[in-house]
Amino acid sequence: MKGIGLLVASSVAFLAISCASSQTGSKGVSDSLLLKDYAPQSIFRTEQHSLTHPKFTTIDMHSHAYIDDLEGIKQWAKLLDEQGIEKVVINTIAHGEEFERLYDLYTGVSDKFEMWCGWNLENWGKEDFEETALADLERCYRKGAKGVGELGDKGFGEQYCITGSFTECVPTGHLNEPCFSALIERCGELGMPINVHIGDPIWMYEPLDEHNDGYMNAGEWAIDLSQPGIMDLDQLVETFEQVMTAHPKTTFIAAHFINYSHDYERLGEILDAHPNLYVDNSARHAETCVTPRATKKFYEKYQDRILFGTDNDPSARMYNLNWKILETEDEHFYAGRSYHWPLHGIGLSDEVLHKIYYENATKILNHE
Repeated sequence: MKGIGLLVASSVAFLAISCASSQTGSKGVSDSLLLKDYAPQSIFRTEQHSLTHPKFTTIDMHSHAYIDDLEGIKQWAKLLDEQGIEKVVINTIAHGEEFERLYDLYTGVSDKFEMWCGWNLENWGKEDFEETALADLERCYRKGAKGVGELGDKGFGEQYCITGSFTECVPTGHLNEPCFSALIERCGELGMPINVHIGDPIWMYEPLDEHNDGYMNAGEWAIDLSQPGIMDLDQLVETFEQVMTAHPKTTFIAAHFINYSHDYERLGEILDAHPNLYVDNSARHAETCVTPRATKKFYEKYQDRILFGTDNDPSARMYNLNWKILETEDEHFYAGRSYHWPLHGIGLSDEVLHKIYYENATKILNHE
């Protein structure tokens, strides 16, 4: 999977920029600007807002243990106070001693941090897998884990929890395999929601050519569907739907709009079919606020099923960009390197904002 990304990143890609001619002749056409160096700046003089806190008290339902030192976590807790964030869910993906270490580290600083554990998949493929995985889940629950996250399947099976790392991936089976059934069912019995990352945005599956309008990002995260045994996005979602149907008493949170923000009709159908499913909006503003009107309609229709999340290193700049996108109707602005698309504020109503920021999260955290 990484091979294509490295190939694209190392290739010499050129961006042809056409310049208008005038009576005095051409202003010059650049044939040497590398695509990787293209960093547009908006020229539109439209109303822009700089927000320093959300309109309502907020719960961040998707973050990670980005900081591993006491002083850094104290600064994060201070930032949460300044930003008006009441609580943040830390998807540790950890289990056993590592989860217990992170739990003590974070909760020792502030009760703003809610710690979720991962699954112990170290005995995957062995006869005692189910027994050891369930025992470890119970251990994490007794320690204080309130949920499970983040599981992740990008085509080959659950890949985060064996190593406890997002970068060192050792795939196991897909969630619909029978060996996971007891774990999923037990999560439901314990009132532990499961956060699942399914696939990646659609651009990662498209050909890396001049027609791919997510080319810059796809070049780094492209998924090679020619690999034996790999599932595409639709196939992965199909397995996920099978799991939700089989375990109606377990609450699932599909991270990043299940990576279906390119097809709100299909995403809505999935939500309609599975009342035990929520989606979070974490780390998908670049993919959603480029279609602000369609995105706003989706937020309005499914306002009771969408959770706020960030899934980014904590900083005031990062949080403030979230408020700007969700609360304002600012147009055509950029926020660092992404798809090199201009971003647009969605401008959600107060009613929808309050649900996204807070009310929906409390239903899950309070096990309603």
